Amino acid sequence: MNVVTATSRRAFLTGAAGLVIGVALPLKGRAQSGAASVIQGDGTGGAFAPNAFVRIAPDDTVTVLIKHIEFGQGPFTGLTTLVAEELDASWDQMRAEAAPSDAELYKNLAFGLQGTGGSTAIANSYTQMRQAGAAARAMLVAAAARAWDVPEGEITVSAGRIAHEGSGRSSGFGAFAEAARESEVPSEPRLKDPKDFVLIGTDRPKVDSLAKSTGTAEFTIDVYRDGMQTVAVAHPPKFGATVASVDAADALAIEGVERVETLSKGVAVYARDTYAAFLGRDALKIEWDESGAETRSGETLMAEAAEAARSSAAVAEASGDVDTAISEAETVHEAEFRFPLLAHAALEPMDVVIEHRGDEAEVWMGSQLQTVDHQVVADVLGLGMDRVRVNTTFAGGSFGRRAQPASDVAAEAAEIAKAAGPGSYKMVWTRENDMKAGFYRPITVHRLRGGLDAAGNIVGWENTIANQSIVAGSPFEMMIEDGIDPTSVEGSTKMPYAWPAHRISWARMESGVPVLWWRAVGHTHTAYATEVFLDELLEKGGKDPVDGRLALLKQDAGRDRGVLEAVADLANWQGPTANGKGYGVALHESFGSYVAMIAEVEEAEGMPRVTRVWAGIDCGVAVNPNVIRAQIEGGVGYGLSAALKNEITLEEGGTIREANFDTYPLLRIDEMPAVEVAIVASTADPTGVGEPGLPPIAPAVANAWRALTGETVRRLPFSRGQEGRA
Repeated sequence: MNVVTATSRRAFLTGAAGLVIGVALPLKGRAQSGAASVIQGDGTGGAFAPNAFVRIAPDDTVTVLIKHIEFGQGPFTGLTTLVAEELDASWDQMRAEAAPSDAELYKNLAFGLQGTGGSTAIANSYTQMRQAGAAARAMLVAAAARAWDVPEGEITVSAGRIAHEGSGRSSGFGAFAEAARESEVPSEPRLKDPKDFVLIGTDRPKVDSLAKSTGTAEFTIDVYRDGMQTVAVAHPPKFGATVASVDAADALAIEGVERVETLSKGVAVYARDTYAAFLGRDALKIEWDESGAETRSGETLMAEAAEAARSSAAVAEASGDVDTAISEAETVHEAEFRFPLLAHAALEPMDVVIEHRGDEAEVWMGSQLQTVDHQVVADVLGLGMDRVRVNTTFAGGSFGRRAQPASDVAAEAAEIAKAAGPGSYKMVWTRENDMKAGFYRPITVHRLRGGLDAAGNIVGWENTIANQSIVAGSPFEMMIEDGIDPTSVEGSTKMPYAWPAHRISWARMESGVPVLWWRAVGHTHTAYATEVFLDELLEKGGKDPVDGRLALLKQDAGRDRGVLEAVADLANWQGPTANGKGYGVALHESFGSYVAMIAEVEEAEGMPRVTRVWAGIDCGVAVNPNVIRAQIEGGVGYGLSAALKNEITLEEGGTIREANFDTYPLLRIDEMPAVEVAIVASTADPTGVGEPGLPPIAPAVANAWRALTGETVRRLPFSRGQEGRA
């Protein structure tokens, strides 16, 4: 994989109409156009193809090219807000469009390649996109000053209008778009003082909501090409199994089925329509070679992880003499927490459209790691990356699944095209394909010990985690340092609490089950284990859950303190129980954002019914509070689905039980609690909101449930009933 790391803080002009501007881009070449559909010799599609972030048209509309995928988390709106702010544009003239795949032009500044993840979209683009807007504004002002023969300092820009008070002249942006191309490009455009922000920090409607509401937004499933065939794939029933033989006679006899091809990880059926493709797939007679398959059950893997968590492991973080502290403690408390395999279960299953033209190819997909997908398609087809175009469409969720390091989905689509030869193909996975294909959050076990002195103060804290590494064997394996996968322990290390002595360890497990990051990655289990165990220790020490946490916070944990105090105030915290309901609190930092939650829970048929959730978040400058609140609400809903209901069951022999939402249920709308969000004012640079709202919800609910019933849920999901409750 080629990774571009060089940066160049230069702005430039290019294109054939209007003003196009970019920053942190190399001054060479032309970018591919996100709207172009045919690759020509120069890679521009024969259309105006800007190499930029900002495009200003003669009709005054401003289009922002967004380098990050939009699958509901809000970068189309957030990054457009940043440009509009510095451009002094009117919100109603702003548009957004997916940028093409080009790592040199559109790389994530946190990764060095083009991609979205780790809640970095706003964080890595904050200055970059503001500079793009500021540079465009400066060039428009210069053009207007030349045309009106007045000093630039007398020109003002507000709400999309350029004006000169002395002469009474004013204009929209479009009238000066062409002339602005002759303006000098500012290499370091002046940015606004935050006190002068007009759009940043205020609610704005999402720029993609109307298109999604009216059905005009284009997802991969909406892409059609002339002569396109639909392709369905039969995957092995067990992880590690391969195709031994295929009898395709019955499939080929179905009207509409065109061909059958064996791929590296399954069998593809090509058809004139989706229905025929699915019928053909079901008619295949496949013999699978299971000699290399994973046949252990999930229960066996869980038991092995539990045993490892009780043994010595690689130390990730430590302070003091924790063994002595716990052995000499007045009270010692121990607990084990078990977490199942989880599917991402995005509402849009994986799909890709690929057009293979022999010496070039074009792809349409919800690409989360454009650089990786681009490289993999090129490699499979034996083409240079300059002969492949990847168009990023809207996607119906991801939660990490579309960022698989080996690019399994794009690779399968490319194999489909390679096997059949030049043509257009739409690979469509069913929900069953998606649910059973793996890349789950790994089975995980936490073993914790804590010691209290006679006054109920915590004197020692130990946490041993056992699970499978999600980066081992992938292009991201370099993340492992000193034998520790940081994604396995994140959130259990660098905690905000002042332990007198502590030790965090990790035991690496191995299995044939393909695993992957899942929304909020390691924080999804570490937040639960640490915050539930801490709550138990505070209870045993006679401490209030909120006051006890506040007393434990380190002196430099001011932002943790801020969100915890904010949520306690928002919820009018009175204690763990009131009026027949339980109240639980959790505090957790992830991806640079600080979140505290309080959940209100009542009992309903032996299960917690979450009626209200209060959240406090500090994510730096709040670019668009509306998006922040929406992401917290989404994290609560998704997190509750997982905590209360979800589990992927690996049965004895290695098959997966769950296939669709009848056995892997999602939270229903009538189960969604009311959510109130307090956004803590901050001047820090923005951090993520796509993932940080998820980790605290499950422990907050578990703590409320224990306050209400006296039961601690030690094995998720809650729906397992009495099993795993203490």
